[in-house]
Amino acid sequence: MNRKELVEAIIKSKELSHLSKKDADQFITTMLDTVKRAVKKGDDVSLVGFGTFTKTRRAARTGVNPATGEKIKIKAKTLPKFRPGKAWKEMF
Repeated sequence: MNRKELVEAIIKSKELSHLSKKDADQFITTMLDTVKRAVKKGDDVSLVGFGTFTKTRRAARTGVNPATGEKIKIKAKTLPKFRPGKAWKEMF
């Protein structure tokens, strides 16, 4: 499902059928921007039944170039992480 299909699904739902495509798209944009800003700031965003978005630090390490076998240094970096909630895991 892409963003356009998600917007269509939202406006076809009984609970949100009053929203226009523009309003549904703006809701998605605002929600995603809010989650990204919070996680970047270091806050966890936990949506019960769905999952938790967090910020995690990956340490520097040594890797291997598979084409040449040469060892390379991989820099440390900070990345976003998502952990699905219990209810979502149980669906599968």
